[in-house]
Amino acid sequence: MTMKRNPLKILLVVLPIVIFALSSPTLSQVKAREVSYKSGDETVHAMLYTPQVGGRRPAIVVIHEWWGLNDWVKEQAQKLAEQGYVALAIDLYRGKVASSPDEAHELMRGLPEDRGQRDLKAAFDFLASQKKVDKNKIASIGWCMGGGWALKLAESEPGLAATVMNYGAVTDDAATLAPVHASVLGLFGGQDRGITPENVKSFEQEMKKLGKKVEIKIYPDAGHGFENPNNKPAYRAEDAADAWRRTVDFLKKTLG
Repeated sequence: MTMKRNPLKILLVVLPIVIFALSSPTLSQVKAREVSYKSGDETVHAMLYTPQVGGRRPAIVVIHEWWGLNDWVKEQAQKLAEQGYVALAIDLYRGKVASSPDEAHELMRGLPEDRGQRDLKAAFDFLASQKKVDKNKIASIGWCMGGGWALKLAESEPGLAATVMNYGAVTDDAATLAPVHASVLGLFGGQDRGITPENVKSFEQEMKKLGKKVEIKIYPDAGHGFENPNNKPAYRAEDAADAWRRTVDFLKKTLG
């Protein structure tokens, strides 16, 4: 016996799915392309991920780990674009990507501070100049070395709206933190031997003392680099998933 389907019921089930699909950026709705722009006298290159939705969008400067601009960082930029943000994955190493911790350490140590600061400013200015970007809603995000640079951009760029630093270097120097206007989310590992919970708490206390907006989460059993599955000894799937959820919620709250 064949049961007759109620067309109205089918419409009521299908319509919300269609509306959601049309209103939410998806993998097929993100355009990725290499871009170039000036950083001082140099021309630098980056990957730009643009959600194919109407209107001006918030934007994010995406800053790589000490490994360089590798596939994992590009995947994070893609994921952020799928959330509706224009994401610019910058390349502080000028095309070099490390294949070993020794090489990564060498590249990180060889990155001139002034050049890094100049590249961050150039990335911010590039995003602010884009027609699809709301220049009042630009954030920075980084992991490991990039987490420290994400905070550095907040220290030097008063127009930055938000910063997400994933186990990046912190400071409790009041003069350094005083210029920060961005809201800051910090995600750290309780077992990190380089950026210790004591360091993080001191940073948080100084930020609050200065009247800054800061949210800190320390994962008790996680070490450094716990969000990257390629970092097999340190990767913690549950903590990484929670960190991503917090990141998405924070960016939605601060950038809209």
